[in-house]
Amino acid sequence: MVEGDGLENRYSEQSESRVRIPPSPPASSPPAVRSRGAALAVTSLASFLTPFMGSSMNLALPAIGREFGLGAVGLGWVASAYLLAAAMVLIPAGRLADLFGRKRIFICGVVIYTAASAVLALSPSAGVLTGFRAAQGMGGAMVFGTAVALLISVYPADRRGHALGINTAAVYLGLSLGPVLGGVLTQQFGWRSLFWTQVPIGILIAVLAAAVFRGEWAEARGERFDVGGSALFAVSLLALMVGFSRLPTASGAALTAAGAAGAAAFVLMEKRIKAPVFDVRLLVRNRVYGFSNLAALINYCATSALSFLLSLYLQYVKGMTPQAAGLVLVAQPVVMTVFSPLAGRASDRRDPRILASAGMALSSLGLFVFSWLGRGTTVAFVVGGLLLVGSGFALFSSPNTNAVMGAVEKKSYGVASATLATMRLVGQMLSLGIVMMLFSVTIGPGRITPDRHDAFLVGLRDAFLLFAVLCVFGVFASLARGPNGRRPERAHER
Repeated sequence: MVEGDGLENRYSEQSESRVRIPPSPPASSPPAVRSRGAALAVTSLASFLTPFMGSSMNLALPAIGREFGLGAVGLGWVASAYLLAAAMVLIPAGRLADLFGRKRIFICGVVIYTAASAVLALSPSAGVLTGFRAAQGMGGAMVFGTAVALLISVYPADRRGHALGINTAAVYLGLSLGPVLGGVLTQQFGWRSLFWTQVPIGILIAVLAAAVFRGEWAEARGERFDVGGSALFAVSLLALMVGFSRLPTASGAALTAAGAAGAAAFVLMEKRIKAPVFDVRLLVRNRVYGFSNLAALINYCATSALSFLLSLYLQYVKGMTPQAAGLVLVAQPVVMTVFSPLAGRASDRRDPRILASAGMALSSLGLFVFSWLGRGTTVAFVVGGLLLVGSGFALFSSPNTNAVMGAVEKKSYGVASATLATMRLVGQMLSLGIVMMLFSVTIGPGRITPDRHDAFLVGLRDAFLLFAVLCVFGVFASLARGPNGRRPERAHER
């Protein structure tokens, strides 16, 4: 059982903010897949799709800025719109997956993501581009919020680390190919070609998922869906993230305060109802689950803006083409792709806490290296820092995911997967928010022209130094989860 189960909760049948989902009759046979290998292939292909898009976009941002006349802050919103929308719907999508079926939500997400990608390829303005990036983020949230839950549903406890390692390697393969192919596509065919590449891949994933997953997983079927909590969560996160990006202005402070108040109200609401969209009690009473999610939040907050910052640095300050910059940035995800399966397999045998903490320490060192970037910095110096951060991230990610998913029971896999993905997205959003705030102070809303390169470098170095310090705090959060990062009592599952 998960720590905190059996708590007595008050629940009102008359609440208008929640709807009852009629229970479905039990299936006559357990859910099935054609093979575990096929399930791993489909979920890994889906896990490849969204990071490939994100890392490709980083190389295309200067070209988008030139076409639509966007400055550093505007380009930050092109990237942030996706992350913000995804973070807003991830937790509700994970809960819906546990209620209605993970396969169903997964396929719906693929369809939405693919349709939005087609529209993005035809964007006539920055407003349309930013808006449909948000739509793409909603579909993406339904995909990567359920992919890990589907994988965990298929594999037994003693083989999940290995499967998660391969799945995580697929994420990093997407990150690896994104800079290379993204740079080539942007330079040779224009930035719109990046979105067209997503369409056939999305169609393929939807078809394969329908064929491979022959059953359905919905262990929480018959429970209630918390509509009010879902809405409060989304609105609070929107206010918090938009406000944070506008700091230190008065409107930014007001929105940030409103978002924080809404988040506090959300926590209080979720603690008092029987079937919350997000069981906050798990974070408090389940030490492994709580601190593993906190470690993930800090790690992504500290590292996610790296590619965004270096893409701008290499193309604006160093004068590289998108293709050349992509070849430099590929160093980090290549290392992550190679080492993630090894780290995942090691987490099946060793305490994930030690592996993840060591990884975050390595990342902190790499981020500190980048706080010394300047006009005369060599490419070898940049690649060395990327290798350090990549090695640290690979050592952290798979073991930490294994710890999170091993700390909850089956009916909560969807929410646990979505919670972890939300930590990632909120961390990414905070990371970009910090960068946009620093750029607003050092550069302002204008474009990054040569006369502003020195100001840009000041903001860049300040960001990396702040991220390095943040990662040090993440090491302590990772260690604080305690010595038991796995649930050995479930190792017998098949």
